Amino acid sequence: MLFKRHHIRKILEDRKTQTRRTSRYKYKIGSRYSIRDRWFGEPQGHVIIKRRFEQRLGEISLEDVRKEGYDSLEEFRKAWIEINGSWDPEKIVTVYEFKRVKKKEK
Repeated sequence: MLFKRHHIRKILEDRKTQTRRTSRYKYKIGSRYSIRDRWFGEPQGHVIIKRRFEQRLGEISLEDVRKEGYDSLEEFRKAWIEINGSWDPEKIVTVYEFKRVKKKEK
């Protein structure tokens, strides 16, 4: 899974346990994925997908904002716009909840 470097740091600190994606690709529940900051970069860690669901972007709760690694909706919204270009509260996104795992852990 690709993440911005600052998001990888939050994952490794267990402050980010959720991500929202706009792509059609679906990560599988129960599967383990390497986290990277570029496609062929060295894996920075690993996560296992625990839950996947769809949601309107504008329905994100403060609890979910914190699972995304942010302290406020405005902070998350600003980061979303930097990454995705715009904020459309009606956009349907796929939400992934994950757990960081050590190399041998399943």
